[in-house]
Amino acid sequence: MRKLFEIGGLVAAAVLIAFGAGALIMSVHGRNTVRDSLRLEQIVGSPDMTPTLIRAEAKKAGLPATLALPAVAVANKPIDTGARARAFASYMRIHTLEASGGLTYAQMPRYASADGKGTNDVSGALQVNGKPLDNPVRDLWVTETALTTALNTSYLAEQISLFGVVVGIALLLSGIGFGVLAVGGALRKTGAPEIETDTRATNVSTPALPVA
Repeated sequence: MRKLFEIGGLVAAAVLIAFGAGALIMSVHGRNTVRDSLRLEQIVGSPDMTPTLIRAEAKKAGLPATLALPAVAVANKPIDTGARARAFASYMRIHTLEASGGLTYAQMPRYASADGKGTNDVSGALQVNGKPLDNPVRDLWVTETALTTALNTSYLAEQISLFGVVVGIALLLSGIGFGVLAVGGALRKTGAPEIETDTRATNVSTPALPVA
């Protein structure tokens, strides 16, 4: 039975090492794929994409002071990593809020109007070929949402790849540990040798006592 446990330990070690190596390879490949895909887009941060400049722009546009602003500078930097993609997406959101006057997609009027404020009333909307004209700022928000979602997905994918690397290393270490224990005979019985005692009876002759 002890031998069977040792063989099982070696098999478990081999399986863990194989899974660990596979996780590492797939994770590194996934990370490289994300970064290669970002490089293909040739995205570069605009000059105002620094925390100081974007704060000044937001204040000038009248955006709420409670609005969360980007804290990572990517001005004039290539967007070729998940972290930079996430930062770039956060700057894009601020730019879109500046164009919409601080309104999100759900808060903006549906149609364009002559006064530039927009309206949800079809009769007060600008007409093109007999149809109300959609609010162009709303279309801008849709485009921004699509792009930032893709950028944030790149960040998520890179983080998952990093998690896979950690899991792979943990599996490798666990497998190596199992192997060392199995090969080292950790399951073998160890202990102090038993001391044999002589239980044979010893015949002791008692000298006869003199009889008076």
